[in-house]
Amino acid sequence: MSLFRTTLFAGLLLALSACGFQLRSSLTVPAQMSSTYIETADTYSLFYRKLRRELQSAGVRVVDNKADASAVFSILSDETDQRVLSVSARNVPREYEVYYSVYYSVQAGNAVLMEPQLQTATRDYTYDETRVLGKSREEDLLRDAIANDLVRIVLIQLSAL
Repeated sequence: MSLFRTTLFAGLLLALSACGFQLRSSLTVPAQMSSTYIETADTYSLFYRKLRRELQSAGVRVVDNKADASAVFSILSDETDQRVLSVSARNVPREYEVYYSVYYSVQAGNAVLMEPQLQTATRDYTYDETRVLGKSREEDLLRDAIANDLVRIVLIQLSAL
């Protein structure tokens, strides 16, 4: 039985290594971003708060004063809302799309580390007027998930610098 388990384990390891699977490594940001100031008009937005937290967990010192920073992450635009995707025969909304767009750039001193980038993510959900509270919560959860996705995309881009 032990030989069977060992052989099975070795086979799984071989299959995983053959397909290119590897564990996700920790985030690495450019050395110029060791001390980063996040410039934004809205310090209460979901994207700002999540980005700040993820940068700090990656070992980046996020400073509150631009003069103390070695790099500036500028959030040029941070928008989220929802729009109607479909309506019923009675002209009642049946499906909504929640979207989140961020426009950002990164500079270190006079060097531009990342040119202005626009990222937009969307999610759809069905709407039922008899379940308004639950659908409102669903919209909030979708918006939160979209913000997480956008932060992850940004961090992957920063890792590639």
